[in-house]
Amino acid sequence: MKITFLLNGETVELADVPPTATLLDWLREERGLTGTKEGCNEGDCGACTVMVTDRDGAKALNACILFLPQLHGKAVRTVEGASGPDGQMHPVQQAMVEHHGSQCGFCTPGFVMSMVAAHANGATDHDTQLAGNLCRCTGYAPIIRAAESVEAQPVPVWVKDKPAAAGAASPMLPRSGDELAEVYAAHPDATLVAGATDVGLWVTKQLRDLDPVIFLTGCDDLKAIEVGKDEVRIGAMADMNRLGAAMADLHPSYAEMIRRYASVQVRHAATVGGNIANGSPIGDNPPALIALGATLHLRKGDDRRSLPLEAFFLDYGKQDRAPGEFVEAVSFARQDDRLKCYKLSKRFDQDISAVCGCFNIVVAEGAVAEARIAFGGMAGIPKRAANVEAALVGRPWTYEAVHAALPAFGADFTPMTDMRASAEYRLETARAMLERYFAEDQGEITNVLEVSA
Repeated sequence: MKITFLLNGETVELADVPPTATLLDWLREERGLTGTKEGCNEGDCGACTVMVTDRDGAKALNACILFLPQLHGKAVRTVEGASGPDGQMHPVQQAMVEHHGSQCGFCTPGFVMSMVAAHANGATDHDTQLAGNLCRCTGYAPIIRAAESVEAQPVPVWVKDKPAAAGAASPMLPRSGDELAEVYAAHPDATLVAGATDVGLWVTKQLRDLDPVIFLTGCDDLKAIEVGKDEVRIGAMADMNRLGAAMADLHPSYAEMIRRYASVQVRHAATVGGNIANGSPIGDNPPALIALGATLHLRKGDDRRSLPLEAFFLDYGKQDRAPGEFVEAVSFARQDDRLKCYKLSKRFDQDISAVCGCFNIVVAEGAVAEARIAFGGMAGIPKRAANVEAALVGRPWTYEAVHAALPAFGADFTPMTDMRASAEYRLETARAMLERYFAEDQGEITNVLEVSA
């Protein structure tokens, strides 16, 4: 595979690129750019963070789970390229020195590149921007102070990269949904790589050989999010940060849950379609979309079909998807916001859910007219709480009715015990989430992050 991209302002052309060669390994082993560190090698610690610029702008990404073919036509900047051509320090680098933002220094390059990308985008929500970077020495206070100190400083001209000029590289790098449909029909055994936030670990942790691989990063037509008068349609390649921004006004609770979905780096890469297609029972998107009544749109060659999203998940590791068929989009009807999403995890930021519950209950004339409740982490697939819904619909919207519906959770779910939570805890917290939904709907304050005397 032949690819072209910019590296710290210089054009790089590579031929015969192994499809699963990571940017991290290539930088360190082939280019000697060892400022980019290997920490966890799974996208959790942020030590390998680089800035990648494409037509959508600059993004912080994890180099350890970023395959080289995903960079075709883009621009990469490492910590070595954060400083200017004459050795000028980037304002972020200078601020880290002045505010004593580094001790052992191992994590520092990743922090710097996350801050460089945030500074380039004018982002000032520093806690969120740096949630994907772990520090065990310095502590976050001086790092946050460093980020705050450069908010008003101009972006250095040398980091204002433009994407590389690049044409077609390979049929395995399709440039549209039509090209993807054609090549996938010809290679139905291929592994589809969207953001590689899951597939990347198959390589770095499981050492799997994925050849052949089809990279979807160039399918710009699958990245659209269309908010119409009657319907919202989300392309399979829309990344999680863009989805969160689109949901902020429509369904704020969903957007807030997305903010806790992994980290900025992971959300820049992770896609809606990938999160659905991998069929994970603990993916956070499907419960929210199922609660919204979403429809999944699939394509194989020129043939398209649609089905309710919950019907796509058949059993653990098994989905209703034929060889050569891919997720094209997901859609749901515009509706009044009644959606609440509750993510329960051991860490607040960047953690996998033990339980993710999403509730969309419509009340009319004091009674429950419709209820859609879906969970992740409670079964081998994302699953609706059908018995709980039935116990609520047609009943008065009162605490007594809610309390009476709680035993139905035991009929809907038989959760497992694992490292994240026990089966009993999962059932107990799922019931508590319904009670919390009712309490919030009655105007009570339930946010456990708000502390008052």
